[in-house]
Amino acid sequence: MSAAGGERKAYDRAYFDRWYRSPRHRVRSPAEVARLVAFVLATADHLLGRPARTVLDVGAGEGNWQPVLRRLRPAIAYTGVDRSEYAVRRFGKRRHLLLGDATALDALPLRGEYDLVIASGVLNYLTRPELRAALGQLAARAGGMLYLELFTAADDLKGDTRFAARASADWLRRELRRAGLVGGGLHCYVRREEQWRLAEMERTV
Repeated sequence: MSAAGGERKAYDRAYFDRWYRSPRHRVRSPAEVARLVAFVLATADHLLGRPARTVLDVGAGEGNWQPVLRRLRPAIAYTGVDRSEYAVRRFGKRRHLLLGDATALDALPLRGEYDLVIASGVLNYLTRPELRAALGQLAARAGGMLYLELFTAADDLKGDTRFAARASADWLRRELRRAGLVGGGLHCYVRREEQWRLAEMERTV
């Protein structure tokens, strides 16, 4: 997990070695990451009615989704954003990572919209004002599907859980609606004007 706001931490090589690579501490194994990426990409394709061509990954860390996406779709255009100077310095050129923050995407040289917008393992690190700002910025960049991992105190999490108290499900749903997002289940969302892509019984927010 890598944060885009909230408490400042040292997102250095030791952090990523522990939470991304250590078999004892890592949040997901490479096989689990591959399954998740394949699921998210296939779901975006389904909702778009065509292959997703552009991806924005906010809180990308070392950009570990990028190699999997490229294996599945070699021509896909991937952009990652992370606040870790280490990750951007080491992987920025190879995996197209930009140094930046989920609450200030407008300050970065990004496309207007992306077929798939990802915020995996990052949003729970934000304070509530930061999360509100980030959801608005993420929604503004979505030209198709968003994959936004959001958790409450009822969820059993592993990994680096040193973040502020998790918001309630009711608060998160209000903020998602405020950002103009409609849920399709399993952390997948579309903008309200795109909700026609979801059947009524698929909508969760």
